Amino acid sequence: MKPHLDITAVILAGGRGSRMGGEDKGLIELHGEPLIQHVIAAIEPQVGHVLINANRNLSRYRQFGHPVIADSLADFQGPLAGFLAAMQALSTADMVTLPCDGPLLPDDLVERLIKARDKAQAEIAVAHDGKRLQPVYALIPKQLRDSLQRYLNGGDRKIDLWYAKHRVAHADFSDLPRTFVNINTPQEKKRLQDGQSVA
Repeated sequence: MKPHLDITAVILAGGRGSRMGGEDKGLIELHGEPLIQHVIAAIEPQVGHVLINANRNLSRYRQFGHPVIADSLADFQGPLAGFLAAMQALSTADMVTLPCDGPLLPDDLVERLIKARDKAQAEIAVAHDGKRLQPVYALIPKQLRDSLQRYLNGGDRKIDLWYAKHRVAHADFSDLPRTFVNINTPQEKKRLQDGQSVA
């Protein structure tokens, strides 16, 4: 499958990691490699560019060979703050967002999001695992930057409420629910390391 050169993957590594005892989740090792390295290896062949959104350990993240951007909003204000920081740095018309702690990405993640958005003639495509929306796995155009800035300026932080302001397509991943397995606790990391189900 050819990479979509006009899309930037934005890996969100800017959270507090509170359920991991404050550890920086992207740098936690799984099978001997940092989680973010697994994510980069899976998404890099699918896109033209990769950005890493991080608010700690910036020099460490730069060692992975991609630009690192911090939130422009202070105090760890959630994924939308990472979206906005990325939109301000994008050189492409679109970005695909994904978390740093979800190492089980399929090789057609980007393709499925594009097809869902195109089919519905929507502005945004968001992954759906068959049971629920997975809001940080999304295809979003740079042109919505001003909309997001206004929303955040109003004091809101809920991702689904911002999505509700736009035409959103749901990309069906019900056949691949493991795509959205992520590691939030030391116990989940151990189960994934041991080859057990995390969900």
